[in-house]
Amino acid sequence: MSECGCHADQAARSSAAEPRYRRILWVALAVNAAMFLVEVAASLFSGSVALQADALDFLGDAANYAVGLIVLGLAMRWRVRAALGKGVVMALFGLWVAASAIGRVLGDALPQAGVMGGIGLLALAANFGVAVLLYRYRSGDSNQLSVWLCTRNDAIANVAVILAGLAVWLTGTRWPDIAVAAVIAGLGLTGAWRVIRAAMGEHRAAGTSIAAAE
Repeated sequence: MSECGCHADQAARSSAAEPRYRRILWVALAVNAAMFLVEVAASLFSGSVALQADALDFLGDAANYAVGLIVLGLAMRWRVRAALGKGVVMALFGLWVAASAIGRVLGDALPQAGVMGGIGLLALAANFGVAVLLYRYRSGDSNQLSVWLCTRNDAIANVAVILAGLAVWLTGTRWPDIAVAAVIAGLGLTGAWRVIRAAMGEHRAAGTSIAAAE
């Protein structure tokens, strides 16, 4: 009877459940929850759809880290199911942001560029710190991949929000804000596809290992 699948699963669980990774996820969860509250307030004050999208992204990531903590050390089938669920949520988030950006096209309010730039810098610093902590775990299983992709996408989105704030100030139009919201939506959708594809691959591999063992 072949035990390769069991050994691989145990190794993955050991890597994901190491105490350092668990501590990093707790830090990431706290940072993202705090930044969600900050950006929600800032988006309401500034009227920026890009900040609104980024705030909801922080909320999604906080949930992502919470799920990651829950499934640490569990069997592969549970980690795959969790990753698939997160992939679907990421896709829904991307579609929601895209719809918000389209809706903002019909409006005429100009967002406050200074608030966009300042909050964007704060969010970038928060995400960069979390990304540095998670970098060594970017090549793990689909759950670790989803955590890394969310953090990386957030950092890219933060840079885009900062540039959008500058562009709004220079042009006096809302279009840069709308464009950045569309970019954030695209990042969410492409990241969701990568996570779902990786999870499905792990699901097939786990099924093959079980069949071989039997």
